[in-house]
Amino acid sequence: MERVICLIIGYVFGLFQTAYFYGKAHGIDIRQHGSGNAGTTNTLRVLGTKAGLIVLAGDCLKCMAAVWIVRLTFGRIYPDMIYLLSLYAGAGAILGHNYPFYMNFKGGKGIAATAGLILSFHPYFIVMGVLVFFGTFFTTHLVSLGSLLVYAAFVIQMVLCGQSGLFGGLSQVQLYEMYALSGILAGMAYWKHRENIVRLLHGNERKTYLFKKNKVEAEESNPKK
Repeated sequence: MERVICLIIGYVFGLFQTAYFYGKAHGIDIRQHGSGNAGTTNTLRVLGTKAGLIVLAGDCLKCMAAVWIVRLTFGRIYPDMIYLLSLYAGAGAILGHNYPFYMNFKGGKGIAATAGLILSFHPYFIVMGVLVFFGTFFTTHLVSLGSLLVYAAFVIQMVLCGQSGLFGGLSQVQLYEMYALSGILAGMAYWKHRENIVRLLHGNERKTYLFKKNKVEAEESNPKK
C-alpha cells in the first residue's frame, strides 16, 4: 500500500507542467510550437535559454519535492525501504510529467523530472548523471543522446549499487523490484524518444545550443549542414 501512496504522491507533484504554465504566461501553448513537447528542450528552442533553464529547474524541483515528502513521511516508519519508496515517488512524478490527465495525457518526455530523481536519490547518482549528460551534450550538442545514455547508466548503476549493499537493509527481492522499476522508467524514456532514436540512427537529429553564438560558430564550421 505504501508503494501506491508514494506513486500517487509523485504523480500529483508531476502534474505541475512547468513548460505548459510558463508558455501560457507568455501567451503560447508550448505543445503547438517546435517539437510539440512540453519539456525543457522544446521550451529552450522556442522561448530561449532563460525559459529553458526555468522549466528545467521547475521540473527537477517537482520530482525532488515528491521524494523529500516521501522520505519525511515514511523515513521513520520504513527506514529499510526508503530508497525503494523514493524510487516509487520519482517514478510517479515522471509519470505525472509525461502523462498529465488534464492535458489529455500529453506532457513531456520526463528527462528533467528524472534529473530531479537523480539529484535527490543518492550522491553517487548525481556524479554519474552530470558526467554522462554534460559530457555527451557539450561534445555532441545532442540532448536526446545525452538523455538516453543517462538512463542506460542509471539502470546499470542501480544494479551495481544495489548489489554492493549501498541501499542498506533492502532484501534481494526488493532490490530486484528496484531494478525492474528502473528498467521500466528507462523503457518509457526510450519509447518517448523513439523518433529521436530514428533521427540519431540516420544522423539528422537536431542539435541544441545554449547560446546563439555557439550555434553560429557551429554552422560556420559546417557550412554544408
